[in-house]
Amino acid sequence: MNKTLAIIKPDGVANGLIGEIIKRIEQEGLKIIGMRMTQLDRRQAEGFYYVHRSRPFFHSLIEYMTSGPVVLMVLKGPNAIDRWRTLMGATDPRKADPGTIRAEMGLNIERNVVHGSDSGDSAMYEINYFFKGSDLVE
Repeated sequence: MNKTLAIIKPDGVANGLIGEIIKRIEQEGLKIIGMRMTQLDRRQAEGFYYVHRSRPFFHSLIEYMTSGPVVLMVLKGPNAIDRWRTLMGATDPRKADPGTIRAEMGLNIERNVVHGSDSGDSAMYEINYFFKGSDLVE
């Protein structure tokens, strides 16, 4: 899949990291073909993270993702999912490789600055959850 969803989470927005994250995306050679800032409401967040509904962290995740604005982006490029996931680093910033976004900017496993699709199927679902085809500029 040559597209992936990327989210700059509330902590990334609140800490003024939007520009730095976008800079790294562009330096990686990924193209942003859709982007907008929004504040997720509870319904949107619960729908987006529906696959985690039975996990113990679900409620704190929803509280966190609705706590402030997020930046939603669709990234395009060869192997976009793998490239974005490598750039992000491991979910837990303490385990993320040096130089990755999460290693350098993440606070902890819950407040880890960014989200990225983990597979082609999830990328398709996640992109369509937030963007219509006409929202994307290819």
